[in-house]
Amino acid sequence: MLACGGPSSDKDPNKRTEGDPGSAKAQKVAQMKMVNDYHSYARPNEAKVTHLNWKASVDFESREITGTATYSIKKGENAERIVFDVRELRIDSVVTNDGGAVSFELGPDDEFLGQPLNIPITSETETVSISYASAPGAEALLWVEGENPFLFTQSQAILARTWLPCQDSPGIRFTYHAEVSVPQGLMALMSAENPQKVNESNTYTFKMEQPIPSYLMALAVGNVEFRPIGERTGVYATPDVIEAAAYEFQEMDDMLKEAEELYGTYAWGRYDLLILPAAFPFGGMENPRLTFATPTIIAGDRSLTALVAHELAHSWSGNLVTNATWDDFWLNEGFTVYFEQRIMEAVYGREISEMLATLSYQSLEREVEEIMDTNPDDTHLKLHLRDRNPDDGMTAIAYDKGYFFLRMLEEKIGRVEFDQFLKTYFQTHAFEVMDTERFVDYLKKNLLAEGQFEALKIEEWIYGPGLPENTPSVQSERIAAVDLAVNAWSNGELATAELAWNDWVYQERYRFLTRLPATVKTAQLAELNEAYDINSTGNNEVLFAWLQQAIRHDYEPAFSRAEQFLIEVGRRKFLTPLYREMKETGKEEMALNIYRKARADYHAVSTNTMDALLGYIPEKES
Repeated sequence: MLACGGPSSDKDPNKRTEGDPGSAKAQKVAQMKMVNDYHSYARPNEAKVTHLNWKASVDFESREITGTATYSIKKGENAERIVFDVRELRIDSVVTNDGGAVSFELGPDDEFLGQPLNIPITSETETVSISYASAPGAEALLWVEGENPFLFTQSQAILARTWLPCQDSPGIRFTYHAEVSVPQGLMALMSAENPQKVNESNTYTFKMEQPIPSYLMALAVGNVEFRPIGERTGVYATPDVIEAAAYEFQEMDDMLKEAEELYGTYAWGRYDLLILPAAFPFGGMENPRLTFATPTIIAGDRSLTALVAHELAHSWSGNLVTNATWDDFWLNEGFTVYFEQRIMEAVYGREISEMLATLSYQSLEREVEEIMDTNPDDTHLKLHLRDRNPDDGMTAIAYDKGYFFLRMLEEKIGRVEFDQFLKTYFQTHAFEVMDTERFVDYLKKNLLAEGQFEALKIEEWIYGPGLPENTPSVQSERIAAVDLAVNAWSNGELATAELAWNDWVYQERYRFLTRLPATVKTAQLAELNEAYDINSTGNNEVLFAWLQQAIRHDYEPAFSRAEQFLIEVGRRKFLTPLYREMKETGKEEMALNIYRKARADYHAVSTNTMDALLGYIPEKES
């Protein structure tokens, strides 16, 4: 939940509470009370939004969204203002139902947070209407130009404020209706009830009747088609991708049914998937009713669908029960990785899910080691992100340490009891927010027996650095066999032709490539590529692992493929390690040459990271 006092707070409105705790005034204030969110200027203890009517127009030529956001609001006692988050928005006018046009005030600008938009209200104010326009360079938006124009948003964590004036905190939920006008021949889609065909009016209407936080506001506009998968599932994609996407995600319906078997009824109506342009900076984004997904998961053999399981799981952990602040991010992502693994086990079997868990542990172990060298506090599950970009919390800690914490609880308590606990947790807190301290209290009261909190090292898991001694071990015979093959092949004891590469699934191939030792020779990589043509693989996870090794070991025949990959793909998960590998192996000029070609087509989420990594200053480019 959110709270009084974003970065510009000068007083605590809760101190106004007076009189008997049972009085109507005290009860009203108690209902408004929320925890602190340092990444929002909103003061929801004074006034918060409950519903949005949004009317907007999308202009590809000016790269602007112009619109009017009309909010219904809920006020605390004696509230005199409501505060919104905005960043690089042009505010044209503000109108309230009781005062007509009103004066508004924009506060000082902050690098990450933007500005507070202060709007005066009275006891009679019920709605606030803000007319505005987004900036052409708004960080949430990526405009794809050319014959097939496309626009998509990425609001998480605090970028919704760059295309919509809002109370931009995960702790504030609201319903919304929208009307969006777009260029002729394009379809608009949102995190709401969606059309399945292009209409002739060029205007689309949307309803989201379940309350969501602003980071789950999403908009996409493009030439897309729809294909149904099941009664409640389907896929959107551009015409050149739609058939491949429909084939790749045929198991979506099975995943949805297994998820409901685990943790209760899906609460959002439909679950559809939109394949975005390759510049999308993440694997997926769990926008309610419409997951945004990268095309890099289309492998042609349905081998990368764990990402769909992950985004589907967010429909419970994250979308249904939401982290109150970004310091509580693990409550979204750790729960979701755990749920993802359970879906994968139910659909594909324990053998596959344990291979995925092994890769998760590999990633976690590596990231913990790196972070412990710089800032051990960043390995706590409960994060410390005040005065920082909340994107800094998007590491393996929230995802994989969170997963192993929940897996530890399952193994120590027992799966049947733990499943019932999680199912009840989701049902009890549906459409609410959760912070770490409240979850710990809930855990103590509803799952743990006396003495288990200490015995299971819960405090150490959540508030301590690194990985506790009771971190679960993962057993995968197939991964263990791959590790033996890595050692034997690297030492020359196993011929390249004798590898089981063609029989391995992608997890095994990925493991093999990521475990290659520093002693591997360029000639060995050449032999490996000649035998299995890894440069041409359609599995982007395997290709990424291969290119990282090629850069590390100076295998030049793969460099052109690396350049092509980095120009075509904007997924930050791939970009960061590959550019870093170039930098750390003395290929910084190669990295910069590629980045100069590719940067204009990356989303701001990616360019912010790469600019810092490579020391790139855009203003100095001619």
